[in-house]
Amino acid sequence: MTIALTGATGQLGALVLEKLKARVAPDRIVALVRTPEKLAGSGVTARAFDYAVPVSLAPALDGVDTLLLISSSEVGQRTEQHRNVIAAAKQAGVGHIVYTSLLHADTSPLTGLAEEHLATEAALTESGIPFTLLRNGWYSENYASAIGGAVAAGGFIGAAGDGRISVATRDDYAEAAAAVLTGEGHAGATYELAGDEAMTMAGLAAEVSRQTGKTLPYRNMSEADYAAALLGFGLPEPVAQMLAGADAGAAQDGLFDDSHTLSRLIGRPTTPLSETVARILG
Repeated sequence: MTIALTGATGQLGALVLEKLKARVAPDRIVALVRTPEKLAGSGVTARAFDYAVPVSLAPALDGVDTLLLISSSEVGQRTEQHRNVIAAAKQAGVGHIVYTSLLHADTSPLTGLAEEHLATEAALTESGIPFTLLRNGWYSENYASAIGGAVAAGGFIGAAGDGRISVATRDDYAEAAAAVLTGEGHAGATYELAGDEAMTMAGLAAEVSRQTGKTLPYRNMSEADYAAALLGFGLPEPVAQMLAGADAGAAQDGLFDDSHTLSRLIGRPTTPLSETVARILG
């Protein structure tokens, strides 16, 4: 069986690739990337693959049995890009697609992010190709810049209120993806994946305060005020709006899940927040 993954040099994809290499022979792995030269000497087959160039996609999927479709990072363009990949997978005869969606996408209050994931899930259903949904929750590493900024500024800001956020590391999610790609009986399944430990932003502030020895409070803001603050930090408007909207959704527990599905899939507890904070602080 040949396993292919998109975005194989990205932040999540590179981790999945390494975990796959530990589970199956490298010659069974196809890494789909914009620049195959980056994987020279890796032992896997690297093929040029660009979501936005439909004509190139089906040939790159030739001979692939299972495809991990890692969602595009280009918010606003994902639906079209993912549909391109799914159509190419059907044309190439791919037998199973595993897709990285959003936690509780069908009921999520993070509507700005959920919309494109739901459209992709619908496209998968329409394709007739057997698929598995990995509905990933929030990455612990998403807070790296916030932690650095808070240490420099003397506190955290956000719009997440007292919402519970079940964070896990990219490494945790990558391990789950590798387990599904190399395991049996996952076709048709939807996995709501999230960390065992739920934090609030005040809890994150307390943990960073503990590890740094500084008092770093959390100040909650309205979604609009937080978006304006992010714009003031130099973020592009679509990114600022997306992040502020995600915080507003988190305030409604949109990033909370206590099913422990992720830790069951990987066979161990998810990485504690304290470890991620320590790593970010260096």
